[in-house]
Amino acid sequence: MNNRQAEMIELFSSIQGEGMLVGLRQIFIRLCGCNFTCNYCDTESNVSVEFCQMEGTPGRRDFIQVKNPVALERLTCLISGWQRGWPGIHHSISITGGEPLLHYELLQEWLPVLREFLPIYLETNGVLHKELSQVISHIDHVGMDIKIPSTSGCADLWKDHEAFLRIAAAKNVFVKAVIGNNTEDWEIIKASEIIASIDNAIPLILQPLTNPDGKIDIAPVKMLELQETASIFLKEVRIIPQTHKFIGQL
Repeated sequence: MNNRQAEMIELFSSIQGEGMLVGLRQIFIRLCGCNFTCNYCDTESNVSVEFCQMEGTPGRRDFIQVKNPVALERLTCLISGWQRGWPGIHHSISITGGEPLLHYELLQEWLPVLREFLPIYLETNGVLHKELSQVISHIDHVGMDIKIPSTSGCADLWKDHEAFLRIAAAKNVFVKAVIGNNTEDWEIIKASEIIASIDNAIPLILQPLTNPDGKIDIAPVKMLELQETASIFLKEVRIIPQTHKFIGQL
């Protein structure tokens, strides 16, 4: 596979359902593969897939199957057509996964080309800081996770998250942490201290854990208490659920 081809899961147009850009329309490019298997993840992206699902008309779910790997030229042809036919509807291109930074060498070539169409939004688990340093100049927005052990099942990632955020802070960045009824104060304090040590104005999004049936799996009072704890350290702490699940969007 050369640098202009990648194994992709899907390409489609929808609203952003999480974080600081919630409600804005984006073109989503979902790459295969992840370095974690978080307990709450709703994307089966840790294996290769034979076909990529590509939407023909933005937002209409008229998917076609395209055999992997997908060439960059296939993407640019589709996106340029959308830009001509539906000008102004998209805010940015979301590069997501899985963990897109596993493909950082490919992104070094892809992102400058894609950025000619729209700003680039990177959705990432916030750990691969060395890889981020190789592509950060081609990115406009970063939505990074801090993996809370009680919800993700991941532990001892604090130093990696801090190193990642120090690089991402050069761009428009926010941090997201998934919280549940078992989330403890020390986890939120630790995450908040990391953010504040870099810039206490970086927003923290507390994202309530959502069950497969779409219901929030954390008590309202618990959410408010965790927000209060984080607000001791940070200027902006928001509680935002996965809104796309409420309206039936991908």
